[in-house]
Amino acid sequence: MIHAQALRPRLAHCLAGLMLGAAALLAAAAPLGFWLAGGALAVCAAGLLAFDFPVAATVSWLVLTGCTPEYWLADGGITASALVAAEKLVALGLALICIGRYGFAFDLFNPGFAFLAIWLLGLQHGLHPQLEPIASLRSLAGSVAPFVFSFVRTPVRWSSAVIRCVRWLPCILVAAGAALAVAGVHPAFVDQSGFRLQATGIPAFLGGFAEIAIFACLLEAMRNGRASDLWLLGVNIGVLVLAGARMPMAVTSAVALAMLLFLPSPAVRVGHRLPIILGAAIVVPIAIAAAGELSDIRLFHVLSDVGSMSGRDLLWPLFLQAWEEQPLLGHGLGAAKVIVSPDSAVAHLTGTTAPHNEYLRIGVEGGVVGLALLVACLVAWTVAHTSRMPALDRRALRLVMIGLAVHAATDNLLISTTASVLFAWVSAAFARGEAEAVRGSAPEIAVARHGRFSP
Repeated sequence: MIHAQALRPRLAHCLAGLMLGAAALLAAAAPLGFWLAGGALAVCAAGLLAFDFPVAATVSWLVLTGCTPEYWLADGGITASALVAAEKLVALGLALICIGRYGFAFDLFNPGFAFLAIWLLGLQHGLHPQLEPIASLRSLAGSVAPFVFSFVRTPVRWSSAVIRCVRWLPCILVAAGAALAVAGVHPAFVDQSGFRLQATGIPAFLGGFAEIAIFACLLEAMRNGRASDLWLLGVNIGVLVLAGARMPMAVTSAVALAMLLFLPSPAVRVGHRLPIILGAAIVVPIAIAAAGELSDIRLFHVLSDVGSMSGRDLLWPLFLQAWEEQPLLGHGLGAAKVIVSPDSAVAHLTGTTAPHNEYLRIGVEGGVVGLALLVACLVAWTVAHTSRMPALDRRALRLVMIGLAVHAATDNLLISTTASVLFAWVSAAFARGEAEAVRGSAPEIAVARHGRFSP
């Protein structure tokens, strides 16, 4: 008699052979069905892996999103918009998986609710004539996706991993961009009124990721006082300078100065803040004075021409006019994408159809009502989460959100790819701070240890 254990390998081989044979027949008879079935199996397998390793899956998604494959992978078969949509869909899927693993947390003031209300108001009031309902629905999914992780009851290890990844993301992108440049796939630098580092995407996005990383490094430096946080902060500032992003540089500088001047932290004593502040006070005027001689680098070029608005003076009147047509309720979520035609002279001159002003965009899409609702949600969301956090984290994150509110006047922070990374970090910082407050534990404070800020 053949033992049952001896039969198992044979049965496994037979089943594997039958499955391969069935797959071959399906591929021959119905190629489309074969690829659809294969894609479905791949998605299921990825979902199971993400469920088993949600932290690793989230970090991988952050890195892939930061690499912006829509700028170097898109071709005639895979469009950039499809890749961006896939990034947002993966975020939604990951959030559902994390909810399944860790639990659901109702987030009353989540800004996603404001976007949902704007979308519903648009459907009721009427969409822009050139805006299809399905396009408005896609805009809803893309607008909500960055905020979904706030609905997850995330553990500290998830939050810590996300924060760590965001801090190192610009370095990862520069290394990946160098590899793509060597391979001849995507240039690491581009000439836009001076040379700008773009790594794996475009300079504006790299600057956005560097801005987020600087905020994350500032928070960790104030919490822990580690010298390594200061070094990483300096590297990220260097990436931001090479990316040539003027407004992110101004915002991060203002937030950093406010933190150093006004936030009490036993880990970073006043005696160690003054040299940093004085050094910045010396370096910044010198950099501005030398801007004309360093105009080959884009940031110094725009510093030597402070009146330049980089095409915003051409874009903003068009969006203001559209807002004035429907001032109260707007044209519907996603309408800002159809205000400027991609074939228009303005689009060719500026290289974009986006308003580069988040207040203008929301005004066009949701009117005064939608804009007021979104601003109220963002303020209430920030206050509600930070009020339960330790004092240092609470004040630091509120300063960051104020800085982002200022930055939103010159860029689209809520719809770009950078929004996914930004609000994943914000959600992680909220969750970690609240968890520490619940446990009654403050951040690990550095005192009298070698290699830290404090003596």
